[in-house]
Amino acid sequence: MDLGIRNRVAFVCASSQGLGLACAQALAAEGVAIILNGRDESKLQSVVQQFRLDNPAAAVSYIAADLTTSSGREKIIASLPQVDILVTNNAGPQPGALSDWSEEALRKAMEANFIPAVQLIRAWLPGMQAVGFGRIVNITSAMVKSPHYMMGLSTSARTALTAICKAISQEVAKDNVTINNLLPERIDTPRQEFMLQRLIAKEGISREEARLRNMQSIAARRYGTPQEFGAACAFLCSQQAAFISGQNLQLDGGSYDGLI
Repeated sequence: MDLGIRNRVAFVCASSQGLGLACAQALAAEGVAIILNGRDESKLQSVVQQFRLDNPAAAVSYIAADLTTSSGREKIIASLPQVDILVTNNAGPQPGALSDWSEEALRKAMEANFIPAVQLIRAWLPGMQAVGFGRIVNITSAMVKSPHYMMGLSTSARTALTAICKAISQEVAKDNVTINNLLPERIDTPRQEFMLQRLIAKEGISREEARLRNMQSIAARRYGTPQEFGAACAFLCSQQAAFISGQNLQLDGGSYDGLI
């Protein structure tokens, strides 16, 4: 199926690896011009090189900048006055308990998982409205709908983003601008490997046992793949998804117990 977004321009936050990279790859396969982002310029250069080997027709570049800083965001916006598609993404804070959530920790969580997305949306949304096309996809977390104590700090910042974007989405739907959220859980990425290593260290078990234990907690009894996640992102950015906005799409292998 042709998603109708060929030659559109997409900026994908934190896209040198993991879910961000998977989204960038899926969009590039649809003919979208991709601007990658990350803090490590050498890593971005390697990713761009691999992109071009895998897909010689891909239009791909990068902006090395730290999304969590005002100067980083200013660099991005100055380098890229307008985009058609924005995929927001960033690593979350360390797991922890209430006793770990100092004022500084709270501030850093918002600086990582709320402020960057909102500021980029503020910068590029008017241009999307002006041309009558825009797709914004926020990569949040399945825990937005099913919070877990040790992930409460990350979940809180992502839930704040979910709320403000729901409000914005109702205002801009008439302009063919959609804002949706992807809620991943247990996707086989470097972030999942990080969480796996924490479990191994805590329980003193093998990596194989840790993976098996995690998979047994997933209804599908397997991890999701980055490619599956990227495909969902590409669809939400498509012409066909123009009537879908303000929604939370969970990619969790059917594990969520709720109805809404």
